[in-house]
Amino acid sequence: MTEPRRSGLPFMAAAALAFSAMSALVKHAEAGLPTAEIVCARAAITLVLSWLMVQRVGGPLWGTRRGALLLRGTLGFVALGCYYWTLGRLPLAEATTVHHTAPIWTAILAWLVLREALGRGTAAALALGLAGVLLVARPGAHGLGMDSAGLLVAVVGAVSSAAAYVTVRRLAVTEHPLVIVFYFPLVALPASLVWAAPQWVAPTASEWLLLAGIGVTTQIGQVCLTYGLSREPAARAMAVGYLQVVFAVALGALAFAEVPPWTTLAGAGLIIAATAVAARRS
Repeated sequence: MTEPRRSGLPFMAAAALAFSAMSALVKHAEAGLPTAEIVCARAAITLVLSWLMVQRVGGPLWGTRRGALLLRGTLGFVALGCYYWTLGRLPLAEATTVHHTAPIWTAILAWLVLREALGRGTAAALALGLAGVLLVARPGAHGLGMDSAGLLVAVVGAVSSAAAYVTVRRLAVTEHPLVIVFYFPLVALPASLVWAAPQWVAPTASEWLLLAGIGVTTQIGQVCLTYGLSREPAARAMAVGYLQVVFAVALGALAFAEVPPWTTLAGAGLIIAATAVAARRS
């Protein structure tokens, strides 16, 4: 008797929680370390962890479709670099809003590239989630003009992130999820070393702990994300990724005493509704 396929939605929810914890740690680390150095340390730690995990399961370390795996790693690094860069050019609300349009781009690319059907339930989940993100981020609430270069880079980052997710979805047919995860830091480490070298700062003991935490939470998030995308259509899986905003609100209140306004609470409610719709369609 064939074992029923397990849902990928719990993996996507766990990935959202892990990435939210990573963001909180990054916020602490950026008080004393350059962004490029944080990206570099994150890549180094996740590369070691990924190698150990692949060795443990006995999978083929280099995979079979190496060109596509390198493309996934490159897309992931471009998306990460663009997102971090826009945080210094755009207000946080605008940068966050553009970054979280990735699920919309994922649904469109999955429809175009993978020929995945975009059903009414998934479309409704995506619309609810995007509306919730807009409420949470409140773009333009501070009356600040949009930096055109920053906006363009933010869009490139969101589209690159979506392309990376779609590539993961395609690679999952032939590659072990841990091998797919391994290629992200394999590409990101040398690229981020070039970026970080001119502005390197020696971390303190507490900052080394923060960097280690960022690496571990990133690894957990990447593994869960890859398993989730290997079990669910890309559009449905990424709709659940909106939960990251809800987790970020909770962590902001607990770790940074940030009291969310009513718009944030309303947006979180829409995001939870989007996740429920996506799960029901599954």
